[in-house]
Amino acid sequence: MVVVKTTVCVVGGGPAGVVLGLLLARQGVEVVVLEKHADFLRDFRGDTVHPSTLNLLDEIGLGAALARRPGRPVDDLRVTFDDGTVRVADFSRLPGRHRHVLFLPQWDFLDLLADAAAAFPSFTLLRSAEVVDVLRAGERVVGVRTADGREVRARLTVACDGRTSTVRERLGLRPQEFGAPMDVLWFRLSRRADEPAGLDMRVGAGGLMLCIDRGDYFQCAYVIAKGGYDQVRADGLDAFRARIAARAPHLADRVGEVASWDDVRLLTVRLNRLRRWSVPGALLIGDAAHAMSPIGGVGINLAVQDAVATARILGPALAAGTLRDADLAAVERRRHFPTVVTQAAQRLAQRRVVDPLLHTTGAVQVPAPMRVLDRTAWLQRLAARAVGLGVRPEHLV
Repeated sequence: MVVVKTTVCVVGGGPAGVVLGLLLARQGVEVVVLEKHADFLRDFRGDTVHPSTLNLLDEIGLGAALARRPGRPVDDLRVTFDDGTVRVADFSRLPGRHRHVLFLPQWDFLDLLADAAAAFPSFTLLRSAEVVDVLRAGERVVGVRTADGREVRARLTVACDGRTSTVRERLGLRPQEFGAPMDVLWFRLSRRADEPAGLDMRVGAGGLMLCIDRGDYFQCAYVIAKGGYDQVRADGLDAFRARIAARAPHLADRVGEVASWDDVRLLTVRLNRLRRWSVPGALLIGDAAHAMSPIGGVGINLAVQDAVATARILGPALAAGTLRDADLAAVERRRHFPTVVTQAAQRLAQRRVVDPLLHTTGAVQVPAPMRVLDRTAWLQRLAARAVGLGVRPEHLV
């Protein structure tokens, strides 16, 4: 049996896990990040890098390196209904240097962070390291076990392993579920140079569809009613292609690129949060602590902010070897409020906007509140601040 000993074991190589590993390594804390896959190349993941995260990368000196990656900056968000298009957020009016959301393939973002972290001798990234259980000494978590039999023993284990967290399940922690009226089908279609750049969001009878510009193709998200995937498949691939074409007519000539159901990935949407984020020896952050709805695309933002707060609050004690189990609760106290507020806004949007749309059969016109939003600059700035910066943006110090 191979045993690895470290100060901090981070489970999950997503945005929260890699950011946390980098920030702890910068403080001289010995940290091992476990990523269950061999690389970061998963196509159907969130792509948004928010202004708060862009500001963070500037703070740690990675802004210039990020600018060399193939990102697509978007300075506003618009939604197209059957009777017109409205602007709902204007990032160009945000304070600071980054007045846009950056759409960047998540593997580019994670590769950038992992490469930067690898420059620190206290950082280790172990790939193909799927965690299957936690290790305990009495009531205390002392590390994890991987599928290939390795043990990683640590003073602190941080679960960043997403909405289906293995660490959370092995600890017996059950999040409070708030429900979601939708699931999401991800697929890709080719993009021509003269087609909409950035984000194209279209709403019509039965739901909505988002197309994220990735240069030579769109990563598309088609929102369906919760639990409706089996019926979509039963209706057949031709019917699904027709639904895509109806929602985005300019893509009708290439829906055949969805050649089989293997080209479609199902994201089961969950909205939940833990009542407590820590136990002796272990802390949960990001989706492992609070799964977010895709509304607003803020899940990555919340996860990164959790990681920044964790590194800032716990890093000094970890570096000095003085961390106490009682210190872990400080992270939850810091991040509980923005989580609750953001989820409350998402629950309201699900109930008042998304659920009715998913059950509408006729033409969908721009709702009156969105017409007001489209005509009111300060409301667009407020929406941009909520999405781009969040309720409580975090900094290194």
